[in-house]
Amino acid sequence: MTSQTARAIDPAATILLRETDGPVAILTLNRPNARNSLSMDLLAALAQALDDIAADKDVRAAVIAANGPAFCAGHDLKELTAQRGDADGGREFFRTTMLTCSEMMQKIVNLPQPVIAAVQGVATAAGCQLVASCDLAIAAAAAKFATPGVDIGLFCSTPMVALSRNVSRKHAMEMLLTGEMVPAARAAEIGLVNRVVPAGDELKAAVALAKQIAAKSAYTLKVGKQAFYRQAEMGLAEAYAYASGVMTENMMARDAEEGICAFIDKREPKWQDR
Repeated sequence: MTSQTARAIDPAATILLRETDGPVAILTLNRPNARNSLSMDLLAALAQALDDIAADKDVRAAVIAANGPAFCAGHDLKELTAQRGDADGGREFFRTTMLTCSEMMQKIVNLPQPVIAAVQGVATAAGCQLVASCDLAIAAAAAKFATPGVDIGLFCSTPMVALSRNVSRKHAMEMLLTGEMVPAARAAEIGLVNRVVPAGDELKAAVALAKQIAAKSAYTLKVGKQAFYRQAEMGLAEAYAYASGVMTENMMARDAEEGICAFIDKREPKWQDR
């Protein structure tokens, strides 16, 4: 992989690394000793990195990966527990943490560029939520997924939001009610991940997929991604009316005109991302 040297988002920390491989930005969770749990600092670093990517026209797709044996173990339970000594028993910190995490997950969904998770290990609770929040996901054969909050008396309510928008209700409820680990192959069967690859190949596969997508018109991808998530929350008739309007506006775009003409002329299109 040809890339810029991985660098920390915050020069004073190394909890999140960013590198570039052509048109693809790669964000790597780097708290391996804490199983890449989502501390407030890591959530802030992810939010900032996503904002930076959204404003970067050179980035046409993004990959979220992780260092260490675990992809992400969810919220940092030690950080949360440490706040129980607060005057309010930790309530305000818990509320801030859940809202901050939810906002970061929504940044992934709202990012103009497609985001692909490269899952090398276990993704649990908010870590499973992170995978579900990405547009696509590639998993190593050894990866596993779970929403095990029920095992510790804390139902995975916020991970449930992303999970239930990826898999069927009964599959989501089974994961949420049992807390059992779901192997990568099963995660692919129920729609939580797109592809399963041999261990060690997940990042290469995710970047290759990101580059394939990055070759398309950035304008078209932005329009399509936004429309996909919006129509998914609508009734059938409303969704068709909305999508018809989106497609009409898309037809008026320069890249749609170029792409259709290129198809008719049997040549490669030349995108201008507008």
